[in-house]
Amino acid sequence: MNLTDYVRQVSREDFGKEFHHEAVWNKRLRTTGGRFFPRDGHLDFNPTLFEEFGEEVFRGIVRHELCHYHLFFERKGYKHRDRDFQNLLKQVGGLRYTPKSLKAPSPYLYQCVHCGLTYQRKRKIKTDQYRCGRCHARIQLLSSPS
Repeated sequence: MNLTDYVRQVSREDFGKEFHHEAVWNKRLRTTGGRFFPRDGHLDFNPTLFEEFGEEVFRGIVRHELCHYHLFFERKGYKHRDRDFQNLLKQVGGLRYTPKSLKAPSPYLYQCVHCGLTYQRKRKIKTDQYRCGRCHARIQLLSSPS
């Protein structure tokens, strides 16, 4: 079964409505599980989240995007802040937020030498140029990818 057929099946089973557009995988998505495009009605989905978390979590992401889709075409509030969207999302059991990826923890860990506050960073920083945000003491590198 391809992605568009899967989204149509979820739409019929969970919403009792038809999905008339196209659903596609988008490997460029990093921080979101999916996107709805009101201009042409298609949906984009992140394939990494499907591979990492499985069908149950992915179905929650599909429900979330279908809430945007159906409410937009019904001319109701389809944005995250709208009460119509929040109610429908709760009713169908869609995910409110995308789960954090387990594959990409922050590789650099720094710690303040005085108060012990830790900082996680994706990129290496120059420890002689930066200070602790709490007590302004020096910070040191604890761990890095090897």
